[in-house]
Amino acid sequence: MNQQRFVIVGGGQAAAAAAEELRNRDFAGEVVILAEEHEYPYERPPLSKEYLLTGDTADLYFKPAEWYADNAVTVRFGARVVAVDPKAKMLTLADGSEQRYDKLLIATGGRPRVIPSISGERVRYLRDKADADRMSAELVAGSTLVVVGAGFVGCEIASSARKRGVEVVMVESLDVPMKRALGDDVGHAMAHIHRTNGVDMRMSAVITAVEESNGKVLIRTADGEIAADYLLVAVGMTPNTEFLDGSGIEVDNGVLVDEFCRSSDPDVYAAGDVANAWDPELGRRVRVEHYDNAAKQGAAAAANMLGAEQPHSDSHWFWSDQYEHNLQAVGLATDYDQVVIRREDPDGHAFVAFYLKGDRVQAAFALDNSKEILRVRKLIAAGTPVSAEQLADPTVDLRKIGRPAR
Repeated sequence: MNQQRFVIVGGGQAAAAAAEELRNRDFAGEVVILAEEHEYPYERPPLSKEYLLTGDTADLYFKPAEWYADNAVTVRFGARVVAVDPKAKMLTLADGSEQRYDKLLIATGGRPRVIPSISGERVRYLRDKADADRMSAELVAGSTLVVVGAGFVGCEIASSARKRGVEVVMVESLDVPMKRALGDDVGHAMAHIHRTNGVDMRMSAVITAVEESNGKVLIRTADGEIAADYLLVAVGMTPNTEFLDGSGIEVDNGVLVDEFCRSSDPDVYAAGDVANAWDPELGRRVRVEHYDNAAKQGAAAAANMLGAEQPHSDSHWFWSDQYEHNLQAVGLATDYDQVVIRREDPDGHAFVAFYLKGDRVQAAFALDNSKEILRVRKLIAAGTPVSAEQLADPTVDLRKIGRPAR
């Protein structure tokens, strides 16, 4: 009997987690990672934060290069898959070569969403290490950067640029930063932090034209013109699924998978940013673009490729560092009735925002208050009933809500 070959398309967090899980579960077959970049799998969150500022790779890679050799994991660099034939269980690569598989994990992540009307030599996107290296060299004190988009990536790059002494103008079509992910209350708090740190916030602004002239990029909005050295577009990402066209594998805003990370083809799985997964607890599909989910989903996919049949459902924890502040969130703030704010110190900046639907917490966001996120994560997982009054009262210990009195 031929040795089984499991192939992982993609070289990020989900791919690394899956390869490690396969070996941890004593899978004795071949494990092949097809990485489009010429890099071993590395962390992407630091690209907009500490790596962008320091270029330090000491903690960037998930595993040292020797781990892959020691664990018989083959990594093919510069390997871009352009077609999949599930019947033949064959991948076609851009260089014309082919790769056979017995089971396939799609972990291709995504790429920055492009605004077609914004282009030019001074327009930047950030997705990979090479992008961060180039941008790091360009973030020079006294220069000006326009950031289009006030989501997590845009806000993180604005923070990093300000630390370098770069003048930053943020242009956002919505009225507050991070509104889609966290709503108005948190958005207003984050707008205040960025303004306090010197960011020129242009909210509810729409770009009407972008031109380049005399070594500058000129951005026009209804409120006037902005001249900058560079313009960064950070308006979300698009899952990388084009190579699946014609394969018969179902795709809709990512690869459609069940709670076991399995696609419409029983031998093809997906994990990470590219996976649009059925969540049995939420009763709907979710596609999550966070580090923690990619790690857990990649491991879950690997386990299920080996027949574990373990459903993957998670409370979706993620974080961000901006200026001296730590931001952490858990859950998905997409379906809620009210937002309840808890402040331990009424005069301080730290707070926790709870997203409540009925008497259940759906999500929470903490600014410089990580310990509460650890506690509320358990409330969400357990579906513990709570009241708005309990959540707002800093004297109420979240760890004791729902526990029987002793």
